[in-house]
Amino acid sequence: MIYKWKAYSYADICEALSNLGYEFIIVEQDLDNYDEDREFEEKLEGIVRKEKCGMIFSVNYFALVTTVCVKLDIPYVVWTCDSPLISMYHKNVFCSCNYFFTFDKTNYIEFKGMGVEHIWHLPLAVNTGRIDYLLLNCEDLFLYENDIAFVGSLYERNSYDRLRTVLPEYLKGYFDAAVWAQQCVSGGNILEEMLTVGILEELEQYFKLEKSKDSFSDLGLIFSTTVLGFKTAAEQRRRMLLELSRKYGVTVYSNSDTSDLFRVRYGGSLDYWSEMPKVFAASKINLNFTIPNIKSGLPLRVFDVLGSGGFLMTNFQAELPRYFKNREDLVCFESVEELVELCGYYLAHDEERRQIAASGYEKVKKHHTYEKRIRMMMETVRNDAGDAQ
Repeated sequence: MIYKWKAYSYADICEALSNLGYEFIIVEQDLDNYDEDREFEEKLEGIVRKEKCGMIFSVNYFALVTTVCVKLDIPYVVWTCDSPLISMYHKNVFCSCNYFFTFDKTNYIEFKGMGVEHIWHLPLAVNTGRIDYLLLNCEDLFLYENDIAFVGSLYERNSYDRLRTVLPEYLKGYFDAAVWAQQCVSGGNILEEMLTVGILEELEQYFKLEKSKDSFSDLGLIFSTTVLGFKTAAEQRRRMLLELSRKYGVTVYSNSDTSDLFRVRYGGSLDYWSEMPKVFAASKINLNFTIPNIKSGLPLRVFDVLGSGGFLMTNFQAELPRYFKNREDLVCFESVEELVELCGYYLAHDEERRQIAASGYEKVKKHHTYEKRIRMMMETVRNDAGDAQ
């Protein structure tokens, strides 16, 4: 059984499972509470028994599914696409039926250290076959041509801006400085470390932490990610795009408000399946700005750009050198000044840019497809379950 919620990768995962010979059914339902929902748990249990499902799979973690799998004595396989995944900070993660595959290695190290029994590091992936077919059969690629393009959220509606109006001057200054300091760090996250005991004690007067009785997430984790992390991303992306637009043509495709990004062209929002690959393929330079909440891993955008044959310019991430070579498969920048300089260089060197894009595409097509990931995932679960028996 696949429990489907709001994640882009389900269709590609299902295609990979079918190609590998697996049979599955899909259950889709919005949840108000990821931890407990007796009615939905009974529904899942009934379907599993009727259809004789051997495991449940989901993208990201839902503690209530663990409850069902414990009762039925079947594996629950999870592949994360968000980090940190707040829903994993729940007592149910320690149940032996869970098999976690997390795309961010720092997340893997953290939970392995806590004593989670079955957890592995597994990067995200791309379906080059699907994208190849789309691009081969499209006649409107010219409509998506850009010198520099960014596809993603600008996080302009972040909770920090609302909270800041009620904070005392000292906390405002401290958090503003933390956000600025994080923007100066390439490939690392310092936000949680900056939330000292004294700062958190004072913050408790203005920011109330709401969590379930079985959750062990804390104020530092929640505030550093859902508040300061999103604010940092908003400030960083706006600054980068504005600086680039001083010299070059920049287009942003987003659901966000871009009205204050002077000189930046707004391309509208995109359909993930039918339009986004066209932007990546047709744009001379595609940008990736990884939100600091992802401490070491590579976001889905990296694989999507490369899998579309696009040229990718990205901030540095600790796991990046393990899979790709800088200036051979993609290009890394470590500051806004370097980003502006590199964009100028690669806009002026067409052949070099095309060679890098081609190399990146060949690498993901060979090593980072959904079929390879799913095969590895299922073999790991099968071998581990066999050893346990």
